[in-house]
Parts: sequence; C-alpha cells; structure tokens
Amino acid sequence: MYGKIKADIQKRLENLRAQGLYKGERVLSSSQGTSIRVQLANGKERTALNFCANNYLALANRDELRQGACEAMEEWGYGLSSVRFICGTQGAHKMLEREIADFLGTDDAILFSSCFDANGGVFEALLDADSAVLTDSLNHASIIDGVRLCKATRYIYDHLNMADLENKLKEAQSSTYRLIVTDGVFSMDGDVAPLGSICDLAEAYDALVLVDDSHATGFVGPHGRGTAEYCAVMGRVDLITTTFGKALGGASGGCVAGRQELVEWLRQKARPYLFSNTLAPAIVGGTRAALRLAAQAEDLRAQLRKNTQRFRTSMTQAGFEIRPGDHPIVPVLLHDENRAVNMAERLLEEGIYVIAFSFPVVPRGAARIRVQLSAGHTDEMVDRCVDAFVRVGKELGAL
Repeated sequence: MYGKIKADIQKRLENLRAQGLYKGERVLSSSQGTSIRVQLANGKERTALNFCANNYLALANRDELRQGACEAMEEWGYGLSSVRFICGTQGAHKMLEREIADFLGTDDAILFSSCFDANGGVFEALLDADSAVLTDSLNHASIIDGVRLCKATRYIYDHLNMADLENKLKEAQSSTYRLIVTDGVFSMDGDVAPLGSICDLAEAYDALVLVDDSHATGFVGPHGRGTAEYCAVMGRVDLITTTFGKALGGASGGCVAGRQELVEWLRQKARPYLFSNTLAPAIVGGTRAALRLAAQAEDLRAQLRKNTQRFRTSMTQAGFEIRPGDHPIVPVLLHDENRAVNMAERLLEEGIYVIAFSFPVVPRGAARIRVQLSAGHTDEMVDRCVDAFVRVGKELGAL
C-alpha cells in the first residue's frame, strides 16, 4: 500500500510545484529579529531584513524575555510532565492567567499550548446540538476546525457583512444558545472586524461574542488590549482567544479570556486543555515579561504605526495594489501564484525576507506577498524594502 500512496503523493507534490502552490520552508541560522540570517539552497547564508514575522512589537529577542524565561525555568523547572488537573499546575501558571485577564480586561483566563488549541477546545465545550454558531466566512483555520468539532448548527455569514449576519441571527432564533465568532484582525488581509456592530447585533438577538485577537493583542488599541479596545467594546465581548506567539514574544502558548463561568466550564470540558501537557515554565516566564513590556509600550506601538503608514503610503505611490487599512499586515496583491513565488525568491536575493501566499491559504487568483511591519524596523529598513519591491516588481511585470 505504501508504494501506491507514495506514487500518488509524489504526483500531487509535483502538481503543487507546477502551479506555484508548494510551500517550501526556509531555514534561519539566527534568532528572530528585524535582521536575520537565512540558509540558502547552495549551503551558503545571507543576511536579510525580515518583513514577514508576527514580531509586531519587536519583543521576540528582547533580553527581558530571555531573562524571564531563564528565571522561570530555574525556579519552576523545564516541564511538568502532566496536564493541568493532575499535577501540572504551578503558581506561575495562575499568575499568568491573572495577568493576561487583567491586561485584556476580562474576569479570568485559561492557558492553552496555542491559540489553535484554544479555538479547538472552546466550541465543543460550550455548544451542543441545540445551539448555533455564526462564523465569518474568512475566519482563521483554527476557528473553522474548532467549529467543526462541535454539534451546533453552523451559519457562515459573508465576510464583514453585518446585514447577512443579522439575517443569520434571525434564522438561528430557535437555538438555545447563539455564539458569533470572528477574527479581530483577519490574518490574510489585515482588516478589522466591526466589533461595535457585531456586539450591537449580539445584544439585539441575544447572542454571545467570541473574538480571536491573535493579530491584535499587545499592539492594537490605545493600550494594546486588542480589537475590543480599538472598537470601544471592552466588557461587551464574552470570550477572547489569543496567542502569545505573535506580539507577546513570538514563542508559543495561547489562552481563552472572558466571563468567569465560561472560563471555569472550559477548565472542566475543553479537551485540548484536559489532555495536553501544561505550558512550559520558560514560556510562562517569558510571556509574563512580554506582558509587562506590552503594558508600557506606547513608544513601540507609535513606532509600529509610523512604520506601517510609511510602508503603505510608499507602496501605494509606487503603484502596487495593496489592501487598504492601518494594520501592519499589508497584503501586496499579485494574483498570479507563480509570480508571487518568484517575486518572494527574488526579493530574498535583494535582502528582503518575505513569503508568498497562495491557495488554499488564500482564494485562487488572490495570490499575494504579505508584508508585516515591526516596531523594530527603521525608516531606512522600510525604504529599502519598498525600493526592492519596486525593482523586482518592474523586472517581473508586477508594475
């Protein structure tokens, strides 16, 4: 049987390469940062400016996080060898849960090994067959998979379309519970969910609201508390799922924060929580340090906004098609899959590290290079990136 499936998969892989859909992995020979070293196919290395990491606040390599991780490991050990309810909970885990809840302005929080696991555990635990879940059509894959695990009736509303959401809410009125779920910031386009309108509809039609804020926690909103703060609806969102693997240090780990009773129920019923090892002490210590920095990071958030505006303005003036907005996710739309892949490779030769995104990560014909700005980028770095895009874009017929 292996010989048969081997031949079939080889053909499929060849087909992906031919279509420009194969997702290769580049190997770094340095720590994460705005400037990185990349291993090339010929065995050599080159230095490049990194414009595709989720390192929004440039905290991934900060000494404070390294120190926090090392001190936590010295005090609490390397790992717990168990799940939380058996013998895997330490005081540091409870402190991080309290601190992330306070930062996000919620009653409580529960830790998971990733936000993917958080989204994988929340729906099945809360919603039965008599419930309904209303989900944006462009929600993250982890939300899609999490929703699939529950027995609730699924309603998919058109992306950011509040009229369609309202129609779906009307259809779901016979359900015992209704839960609206949306990305706070949509990772492929950088657009922000209209949480004010969503919360208004939730209150009008008696529904809960869950927001995945992975691309917002730490830097979106006046104090970095995410899209609920940005949209002025703090206290109206019932559940927030988010990650520690982006702006908050870039390692791993995630959580669900929200109403006290909902979080307590997840401790009893969320399968990824009950059956996965506890978050490692070093991750807890590093994340706590990241939270302390994020709480006082007005200067970093201001620099991130400045870098974002500089890049967006320059790329638009150069003639590139980019999605409008003010988020540091900036999709440069190229549409053709092979062109996107070739452009990313040529940009690396120019010293700019970016990645092409194509189907099934984005719809067919919507291939792009997703640029992500960081507070660690300087004006000179941003300008070098734009200049490289212009040179390569002209060469490949993208301009």
